[in-house]
Amino acid sequence: MAFASRFLSKSKQLSGGQILLQREHAVPVRFFAKEAAPAVLKGDEMLKNIFLDVKKKFETAMGILRKEKITIEPENPAAVEQYAKVMKTVREKADLFSESQRIQYTIQTRTQGIPDARTYLLTLKEIRVRRGLTDELGAEAMMMDALEKVEKEISKPLMRNDKKGMALLMAEFDKINKKLGIRKEDLPKYEEQLELKIAKAQLEELKKEALEAMETQKKREEFKDEEMVDVKSLDIRNFI
Repeated sequence: MAFASRFLSKSKQLSGGQILLQREHAVPVRFFAKEAAPAVLKGDEMLKNIFLDVKKKFETAMGILRKEKITIEPENPAAVEQYAKVMKTVREKADLFSESQRIQYTIQTRTQGIPDARTYLLTLKEIRVRRGLTDELGAEAMMMDALEKVEKEISKPLMRNDKKGMALLMAEFDKINKKLGIRKEDLPKYEEQLELKIAKAQLEELKKEALEAMETQKKREEFKDEEMVDVKSLDIRNFI
């Protein structure tokens, strides 16, 4: 029997649940629970509702993944775009956050209650670093320079409830956005670009795990004389 078919039938390292749900760059189970404040419930009832909600989202997502073709070829822009579309469908049908929405939610929760502009900007930087995002344009440094300019002008630390001071800072930020060519109307395009980068990273992770699983499988006596299949020929639907 060909290595591909035997691999599909016997490899437990490439099961759909593991590939799609085991790592942060794949689709972690924790993301199946939308990060919104739950209603006030008592003990077991709250846990039960959370479990049922996560279970429903998980089953919805897996149902879509069983139908949609995903090609594990991160080098191919068309494969990346198709994977991104599938993941978008999963999010829409299962009512999940997109990466941009997740970042926005994190910013809202982490910065709530921060009184001053400097700590706010430093917290934004921390969130960016922790999520593995890069500041390719150097916007953070420009924003801190703008804050320094405003604080020098008002001769005190800028507090977020200082309407006049914040207006000055926002005016400086508008200048930065204009300099960098960033427009509010282009935000949907930036979000789409972010989702494509994430999709490529997820496919790269899938490819890495597939190769590692096949290398492990090939060490077994029954597979030692057979050639490994091309990862992009694998159909994830067979593992779910």
